[in-house]
Amino acid sequence: MRVYVPLTLSGLAEAYKTGELGAGPLLAYAVTPALREWYLSDDIEELEYAALNRAALGSLRLLAADPGAVRRRVVVAVDVADGAAVADPDRAMDPVALGEVRVAGTVKLAKAAAVHVDSDGAVEDVTAAVDALAAADAGDDDAQFVVDGAEDHELLWYATQEIPNLVGLGG
Repeated sequence: MRVYVPLTLSGLAEAYKTGELGAGPLLAYAVTPALREWYLSDDIEELEYAALNRAALGSLRLLAADPGAVRRRVVVAVDVADGAAVADPDRAMDPVALGEVRVAGTVKLAKAAAVHVDSDGAVEDVTAAVDALAAADAGDDDAQFVVDGAEDHELLWYATQEIPNLVGLGG
């Protein structure tokens, strides 16, 4: 099963150093039955893209919690065993938790299929989105518009071999 783990660049650097994304239960996003129902689609690529975008919002929340982090969203696509990722049945249809799963056990970075990261050109909009996130969560439509503006930037795809360069450890 493919899951999308939200991180920051500093979180990715730590994962690179330790060889793992973290010990479980780890928050991730995946194509869950609720996500399928919400998006009314059978196209797996479209649904995986929706899960990736949910993880990008999760990364935005991590950035909001870390004022020193570089303002670029990071999502790691990882393949885990089918039973390793579980959605909370009490939150499955909550729009805030769509696609949210918890991954049991340690998730090794070696299981990563790819890394998705904002370009440098997204930093200004991502910074504005981070600053507006609390107001958007409180129901401010203008702030939600600013948060949604970060989604206008497609996350770039990187092979896992490129992680050292992404986190500034490359040669």
